[in-house]
Amino acid sequence: MTRVLADNTPILVGIGEAIHRSKAPPGLEPLALMEQSLRAAEHDAGVPLLAGLDALDVVCEYSWPYTDAPGLLAARLGCRPAHLVYGETGGESPVRFIHEAALRIARGESQVAAIVGAEARYTVDAAAKAGVALPWTPRDDSVKLVRGTVLCHPVAVQLGAFMPTTIYPFYENATLAHWGLTPRAAHEESARLWARYSEVAAGNPHAWLQRRFTPEEVAEPGPANRLIAWPYTKHMVANPVVNMGAAVVLTSVGRARALGIAEARWVHIWGGAAAREPRDYLQRDHYVGSHAQDLVMETVLAHAGGDAAAFDMLELYSCFPVVPKMARRTLGLAADARMTSTGGLSFFGAPLNNYMTHAACGLVRALRAAPGKAALLYGQGEYVTKHHALVLGAGPSPHGALSENYSVQAAADARRGPVPPLVLEHSGSARLETFTVIYGRDGAATHGVVIARTKGGGRLMARLSGADAAGIAVLTDADASPVGRMGRVAGAADGLLEWSFA
Repeated sequence: MTRVLADNTPILVGIGEAIHRSKAPPGLEPLALMEQSLRAAEHDAGVPLLAGLDALDVVCEYSWPYTDAPGLLAARLGCRPAHLVYGETGGESPVRFIHEAALRIARGESQVAAIVGAEARYTVDAAAKAGVALPWTPRDDSVKLVRGTVLCHPVAVQLGAFMPTTIYPFYENATLAHWGLTPRAAHEESARLWARYSEVAAGNPHAWLQRRFTPEEVAEPGPANRLIAWPYTKHMVANPVVNMGAAVVLTSVGRARALGIAEARWVHIWGGAAAREPRDYLQRDHYVGSHAQDLVMETVLAHAGGDAAAFDMLELYSCFPVVPKMARRTLGLAADARMTSTGGLSFFGAPLNNYMTHAACGLVRALRAAPGKAALLYGQGEYVTKHHALVLGAGPSPHGALSENYSVQAAADARRGPVPPLVLEHSGSARLETFTVIYGRDGAATHGVVIARTKGGGRLMARLSGADAAGIAVLTDADASPVGRMGRVAGAADGLLEWSFA
């Protein structure tokens, strides 16, 4: 028997993307890319929607900060949404905005809602390099953008381990040892995974890089693919130097019917889950996984009847290989499963916090072409910190109305073990917990960064000199992980700790 949908059932009805490939001034500023994306989403829905927009969430934007991005955008659109919000930083934020918009619609608080974001760093960087002033809406350099120097402990900042490129390797190197893999095998897994992401980007007209990369091209360091932080090469990290925008529009079933939006355009929100890790990564109990990610994956798996095979399409966040590698193991997916509808942040492009809006567009297109199918949209923010996932369906949820209770934070916190106290002064032995090696633009190692445990149960961070060729060789041995090895720690003249292998 066909279930009659309540008028307040939330649905996705419009998607839009914009891309500007030229870096020549004047280019298109982020507001223009946002407006283009929203108007494309309105066109995709097939009916006028933007004039009646009552909720607008703008994804946190970095390349050209505005004093009031939501207000400026609403003025461009000629609408006056009651809910007008500029989001906090986080790669998961578009997923959260979609989820929250759907819940407001379900509660009857909203009828037409949009989520939009854009970045124009490709043009901004080129103009800065050429010393050209861009004739855009005045930027506001007083806007406080969240940086790693604010999020991370001062010792991590001093050691140069406060950027995503230098933090995710801690998880990569810890997990591969935990899973019993050699560094070589783990690197090959990452390369094969990324090559499959590139295949999707190659077929996506909205992607920044539209060509296939072989696993060898992804994995092997070279002039065009230098090492960034061990074991990641340039092709394994997100590419934020793009000009891209994306938007999604939601409404209620009742409003969609009244407006005459064809049911073939509807995509349903079945449910979701969210949780966080402690923001300071040194205050986590381990680096061999994420309790928050695990609980989020397990919860959305229940929406699919406990079997990930029910997800015919997936978007597993892909800023660095370790994130989807951890998620697919929790979901029980095969290593060769297709984990993106979009192409990944290395190849599709990484408009910073807004990638998952593009990913939502990709999944909506895929679901419209596959009646009866379901999809998983999983985003992650900061440094394996914030996790949010949604289950989308081409048809209505088999579980009924969208639940208000989506936080699994309490369960994630309950799983968390004791956090080792951070030790800033130590002399003597310690056991390596995880590590990375940071490289300069010339491809040479500048230094290694080690996280280690003392015999007393404390955790410390220490530097291994780039001049210690033998020590760097141990850290970068492709056939034997150094995790678990003992080393010696001593204080350096600058107050930091120095590591050497025993």
